[in-house]
Amino acid sequence: MKAIVSVIMGSTSDLPVMKKATDFLNEMHVPFEVNALSAHRTPEAVEAFAKGAKERGIKVIIAAAGMAAHLPGVIAASTTLPVIGVPINSTLDGMDALLAIVQMPPGIPVATVGVNASLNAAILAVEMLSLADEELAARLSAYKENLKKKIEKANEELKGLEYEYKTN
Repeated sequence: MKAIVSVIMGSTSDLPVMKKATDFLNEMHVPFEVNALSAHRTPEAVEAFAKGAKERGIKVIIAAAGMAAHLPGVIAASTTLPVIGVPINSTLDGMDALLAIVQMPPGIPVATVGVNASLNAAILAVEMLSLADEELAARLSAYKENLKKKIEKANEELKGLEYEYKTN
């Protein structure tokens, strides 16, 4: 089995946030790899990773970083693969990381999800991969249908709440 998604984080302290992404990829049966690389502490390794990712069979990269959050952009600068950035809430409620990831210069796009939204990053990666994989598309469709059912069930449960002024 060869990884087709790479999950990269600037530090292993980001792993608790990224667990939702890795859990989802695993649930969808998407082979993935997980690595810690730092744009500031291991820049040569980041560049080598990004330049070699396509050749190794990677199709989508999910890159998480906090604070200055240059990792997704540095990776995007060295590959033509889609890069999805996950800003990590380390300081300033994650706004510093969000702005660092979303404000990329022309020609170096990084798709960016919300602060700590690694699950959405994994879903977006699976949506991209589903364009060429009907079985994966079916698993994703079932997942989304289950989301719908959860909300419908929750709405039914809300009907049981009783308040003097509740009208439904």
